[in-house]
Amino acid sequence: MIDFQKLIMGYQRFRSGNWIQQRENWEQLSKGQNPKVLLIACSDSRVDPAQIFDTNPGEIFVVRVVGALVPPFEKELGYHGVSAAIEYAVTKLEVSDILVMGHGACGGIKASLEGTGSEDEEDDFFIKSWIALLDQARDKVVAEHGHGPDTACKLEHEGVRTSLKNLRSFSFVRDREEAGKLDLHGAWFAIESGSLHLLEPNNDEFISL
Repeated sequence: MIDFQKLIMGYQRFRSGNWIQQRENWEQLSKGQNPKVLLIACSDSRVDPAQIFDTNPGEIFVVRVVGALVPPFEKELGYHGVSAAIEYAVTKLEVSDILVMGHGACGGIKASLEGTGSEDEEDDFFIKSWIALLDQARDKVVAEHGHGPDTACKLEHEGVRTSLKNLRSFSFVRDREEAGKLDLHGAWFAIESGSLHLLEPNNDEFISL
């Protein structure tokens, strides 16, 4: 496993290798960014969007958050980091596509199904409040499938649908989608097999590429 010192060594390799090789591109990027895709993914260390989609710096605007969850629109004042990033990507960068990507073996999904393991109100406070976004989806999945071996995968899929639904609660997303200026997509990545499954809008099912 990598530690901090290995991060520094990695930077040194990057600075003497990739940065030199693509110096012209990095100089261009220093003047601004123009990504066309907002990609919302999980914070999980095993699921790196840039690696999965083989992209270069500046090509995708990435938001990584537990469970790849998007909260619904809220007007109350607070620290809405995910919402602010979405607003910036859509209204300032004017991305043409938003992709929400869930994944297999997701810890956030597991916590929703099994709980955080603590009854103390102060323990896991932020985790509990965040994954509560999945409560309705979890209840739906458990009612339909019980607690079988495929339940977690079903909830991972439903989590993507929930985030897409919540994205449409933002007027600047909904209006652009209805005007044909913005397309929303869902995906699920299987860590073990490396396969990507896309959410088909026609039947609302995930299909492997």
